[in-house]
Parts: sequence; structure tokens; C-alpha cells
Amino acid sequence: MALSGSWSNEELTRTRIGAEKRGLTWPQAILITVALVGGTTAACLAPTLFFDALLVVTQIGFLCLAAWRIVLVLVGRPPSPEVASAEALPRYTIMAALYDEAEVVSQLIGRLSRIEYPADRLEAFILLEAHDLETIQTAEACPRPDWLQILVVPPGSPKTKPRALNYGLARATGDLLTIYDAEDDPDPLQLREAAARFAADESGRIACFQSPLRIRRLARTTHASPFLDRQFAVEYAALFEVTLPAMARLGLPFPLGGTSNHFRVDVLRSIGGWDAWNVTEDADLGFELWRAGWRLGVLRRPTYETPPGPLHYWLPQRVRWLKGYMQTWGVHTRDLRTLGLRGFLSLTVTLGAGLASAAAHAVALAWVAAWVLVSIISGLPPAPPAFAMSVLVLAMAAAWLQCAIGARRGEVSYKAADMMAAPAYWSLLTLAFIHALWRLIREPFAWDKTTHHRDEDVEAASEIASSAGRQAA
Repeated sequence: MALSGSWSNEELTRTRIGAEKRGLTWPQAILITVALVGGTTAACLAPTLFFDALLVVTQIGFLCLAAWRIVLVLVGRPPSPEVASAEALPRYTIMAALYDEAEVVSQLIGRLSRIEYPADRLEAFILLEAHDLETIQTAEACPRPDWLQILVVPPGSPKTKPRALNYGLARATGDLLTIYDAEDDPDPLQLREAAARFAADESGRIACFQSPLRIRRLARTTHASPFLDRQFAVEYAALFEVTLPAMARLGLPFPLGGTSNHFRVDVLRSIGGWDAWNVTEDADLGFELWRAGWRLGVLRRPTYETPPGPLHYWLPQRVRWLKGYMQTWGVHTRDLRTLGLRGFLSLTVTLGAGLASAAAHAVALAWVAAWVLVSIISGLPPAPPAFAMSVLVLAMAAAWLQCAIGARRGEVSYKAADMMAAPAYWSLLTLAFIHALWRLIREPFAWDKTTHHRDEDVEAASEIASSAGRQAA
């Protein structure tokens, strides 16, 4: 691929076989067909035996997941911060792909302007779609540093974030590169830490460092949802403060977050950039780097984000994630040779377990509720199978422990009421899973965009704190 000038639409959508290859391979299609036919036949001919076997398999799955969570808790520790000296800093490129973000684009530009990095070694691209005239006009009118440019992505298909990122990658002149989202508020020293981590990588095999994403709940009420916001924040804390640091220490690949990934530009170009057809291009890229022989790491300095908000904002985002996980699972199980055993196990305990648990949460909760209800109606004390309930309680306890530790590290409030409410939140994932499966069949490449709003109260608080600091000085 050319590294300068204008890329064609084919180059912007990447040439490697990824999610754009519609349909299943023959082995995948045969395996799914055998599973469906065999399961349906067994359920019809021997329903009791079939559902007993299904329960045993589910229990084993919950036990394995609980054991894995405990391993993550024991192994996962966040790295200590490192800051490189100004003389050692390489040239850095920042990219942010926005669509229909006129409300927040000035906020993002202001936050990127606060990044502490030598201006002569820094460039940033705000990537906007050609038909998004309102955001383009708003961005052009915003005051911004000389190193920050507005780039308009030429029309083409699909209209996705990764395609826009590929357009920016073709123009990047940095040795290192990071991406941010419209609502992000990165730690000003994050780029310096990433540069230091790359410089300290003796193996030379780390291609990407992931910064932790921390959800910052706002005092605003217009777009807030106390229940969903709190659970979303804890979910992020468990992932970015416990799971990813543990997997990095174990030397395993993991799905990257959609923002605050710090890459070696030459490596990113060597694998063709992002898969423009995958709606979770970040998850795909983590395993694609692993296939190419590279490794992943984590940083300490965070990027702050706001939660999606009420259900009508939260659900489309989660549907897109789960649909993208299905795409990524399908892509990376087509050929297991370069993925390897460790890569496949990692794919299974991250994306595979995430999909399976999302599908099972509401079913498990409904099973317990039905058992209790039937017992009450019959006038008998609830007495579900002891082993099944023990497995369920153990799995929930492991999840609570992981969330509690992640919340403490990420400075997120996590109270007993949040723990008790978690199963209701997990059950919503089943709703998102069903919707995602349907959307995968009907609209596999449609991008369910998350709506973002200005963080007025956070900006005001930051200004008050800065003013107080100046007065104290």
C-alpha cells in the first residue's frame, strides 16, 4: 500500500481477508450445521437427557470462567508510571475519527491541546466524513494548535471509523500513533508514558500499548442513567484495571479498546491498518497483531470517558460491540494455524466467553426466578439443585471480586447495592446479544453510532480547579 498521497477506496478498506468476506468457510458452516441439527434432534428425541447435558456444560463453563477471573485477579497488576525525557521522545501522531459530533468537537480539540508533548514532534488529525458538514464547519471554526489538522475523508463505503483511521494512517508521519474518540479526555502525560514504554521494550516485540479507559460519571441529569452509568463504569474498571493488565503479564493477546491504543506506525502499516468492515475493529486488531508475531502491553495513565447514558443510548453501543465480537470470532476461527493454541485460548476467554455469558445471563436468572416462583406457588421452600446454585454463586462471587478490585484501582464507587443490582445489568446483555445476532444477519456492516454530549460540569470543574491552583500559586 502507498504511504503517501490518496488511497483508493479498496486500500482504505484494507486488503487482507477480514470481516468483509461475507459468509462462513466450509469448516465453519459444517460445524454450525452439525451442532444445530444434532442439538435439535437430541432435544426432540431425548429432551430430559439433552437439557441435563446442557445444564452440565453450562455449569462447567461457569466454573471455568470463575477460575479464570480468579487467575486474573491474582496476576493482574497495573504498571508503574514512566515518563520519558524530552530528548528521547519520538515523533507522535494523534488521530480521532468523528462523525456527527458538532456538539463535542470543540471540547475534544481543547483536551487534545492540553497534551504535554513537544509541539515540533507532534501532529494530530481530526478525521471527518465529507457529508458531515456541520461537524466540519464547527471544527474549522475552533481555535487549535498548529500541529492539529482537520482532514476530510473522501466518500466511500463502508462509512465506518476504521476506514477513516486508514485514511489518516496514510498521512501519518509519526513513529508512534494513538487514536482517541470524540468524548475522550486523555491524561496529558499519556503519550510520554507510551514513548517510555516502547523505549524500554527490550524484546522489541510490543506493537501496541493500551491505556486504561475510566468512566467518569457526570452530575448532569439530562443524559444520565444512574443504574446503567454505575454498572458501565464498574464493567470498564474490571476490564481495564484487572483483565488487560493480567493478560499482558501472561503474554496473551487481547481485544484492544476502541481508543487510547498506542502503536508502532511501521507495524500498523505492515498489517494493513484497521479492518474497515469490522464494527469492533479494535477487538480484531489485537488478535491480528498477535497473528503477525507481535505482542501487546498496557499503560498506567488513563483516558477518561463518559458513560453512554440511558438505555436507548446504551443498547445500540452494546449491540455493535457484540455484533463485532461475532464478526471477529468468525474471522479469527477461519484459520487457527497462525493464531496458535495460546491465541485461540485467549480468543475463547475474551470474545467467546463474552458472547456466551451475554447469551446465558438472562436465561440463568430466569431459571432461578422460575424455580423460586414455582416453589412459592406450590407452597414448598425453594430448593434448587445444590451444585447448580453453588456454581452460579461462585461465578457471581468471582465476577463481584474482579469488579470490586477494578473499581478500587479505577477510583470508581462500588457498593453493596451495585453488587446486588449487577445481575439485572448482566441480563440486559442478553437483550443486546439477541439484537446483535439479528443485526449480524440483516445488517452486518451497519455502524450503530453512540451519541455524545458535552461534559459541561466536568469542564466547569476543571476550570475551577485550575483557577484555584493559579490563585494558590
